[in-house]
Amino acid sequence: MNFSKKNHEHKNKNVIDVSKKVILSVAVIAALGLTSCKNETKKETETTTTEMSKDMAMTDLSFGVRGNCGMCKNTIEKAANGVEGVASANWDVDKKKIDVSFDDTKTDAMAIHKAIAASGYDTEKVAGDEEAYDGLPSCCKYDHEMMMNQSGEEESDDHSNHDH
Repeated sequence: MNFSKKNHEHKNKNVIDVSKKVILSVAVIAALGLTSCKNETKKETETTTTEMSKDMAMTDLSFGVRGNCGMCKNTIEKAANGVEGVASANWDVDKKKIDVSFDDTKTDAMAIHKAIAASGYDTEKVAGDEEAYDGLPSCCKYDHEMMMNQSGEEESDDHSNHDH
């Protein structure tokens, strides 16, 4: 009888040890699960904050660019959109004006002017690269004295304000 009592006590001790290990394991897994959930929540909050600051950093700009046709439009817009941080660029053929939206933490207006000028087109602040201009198709060879950033209203041939 003595032998079976010791065996029984030994089994009880093993059951208690195993139970402690199981409880400890469950507690550790639960703690890890809760910790990882907290980290995911923090990451989502940080991403949202970053996206909000990106929206706030956008700058809209309009300036004159010389050009003639639809091919000019493609080249000018491609040059502006090639600048890191530029979200959109739209050149108006009739007004000789580009509207650009960009992230001012990544670029500035002068970088956009320089990129367009490097493609061969004059802007209000930077003259177009002559070698690039010479490589433009003949329909894109604009008059270097052309008016830029026009209101879009046609000038009339009314000569009533001066004598001939």
